[in-house]
Amino acid sequence: HVQLVESGGGSVQTGGSLRLSCTVSGDTNNKHCIGWFRQAPGKEREGLVAQDTDGSTCYADSVTARFSISKDNSKNILYLQMNSLEPEDSAMYYCAAFERVAPGPLNCRFALRSDVYDFWGQGTQVTVS
Repeated sequence: HVQLVESGGGSVQTGGSLRLSCTVSGDTNNKHCIGWFRQAPGKEREGLVAQDTDGSTCYADSVTARFSISKDNSKNILYLQMNSLEPEDSAMYYCAAFERVAPGPLNCRFALRSDVYDFWGQGTQVTVS
């Protein structure tokens, strides 16, 4: 099993930035794809970015110009840097993981679907006003 804990959420003004952290622990052994998702009230959960075990990354079109992902391998923390935030970015943000069992490159459309992920954090709230 994998445990994920998000942190770094908060309130920020329009145009501001936040960096979210996802601390990954448990039976990882670098065999899990990690994704960031968000869900606003009344809306479906939206996939934002996913990073595969080899470091390859998929971004949703809606955030590719403003969000970026990075990883501290020594601490097993995945960061989501969010810039130029807008009120529409207000949501609960989650990180999630699924085990990579299929060989080959990561299919981005697949990796940004929430239903393929087995493990989820509790979420961290981001509010932009």
